[in-house]
Amino acid sequence: MTDSNTAEPTHDPASPPAPEPASDALAAAKKEAADHYDRFLRVTADLENFRRRTVREKDELRLFAASKVLEDLLPVLDNLGLGLAATKQPNADLKTLAGGVEMVLQQLRSLLANHGLKEINPLGQPFDPHQHESLSHQPSAEVKADHVLTVVRAGYSLNGRLLRPASVVVSSGAAGDVRAS
Repeated sequence: MTDSNTAEPTHDPASPPAPEPASDALAAAKKEAADHYDRFLRVTADLENFRRRTVREKDELRLFAASKVLEDLLPVLDNLGLGLAATKQPNADLKTLAGGVEMVLQQLRSLLANHGLKEINPLGQPFDPHQHESLSHQPSAEVKADHVLTVVRAGYSLNGRLLRPASVVVSSGAAGDVRAS
């Protein structure tokens, strides 16, 4: 028979484990630090690879960005070549040739508009220094003061961004008008 007062010691699963010796804790910390350092090196390498790939893709995009526009321009070049060949024919009609050149110009304008290019032709509109470049002022009885009298060179914008301002002559009003400053 066993004495009920003498019980065997039991391990309580809820109690914390026995403290490890200091050398075991140091080895575990060193292993954890090495794992973190290895992870850091891998993430740094991944980041550097990503940076290089992004630069390479950006350069490729820059090189080939115009390919769609240029591909769309090829039929215009073909038509200009046909027009030039037609001018060299012995029975070339100037009126027909002018009509053909006008059709090619319309084809080119349409193509560029499809790619976001918009012509700025402000004839008769108020002068806008953000869209127009004034070459001079000229008196005019027909066009109000500070309105565009003549467009010397059309301007262009690409998807809302000004590429080239329109070069214009601005009306200073009728010859006898004196404007207050």
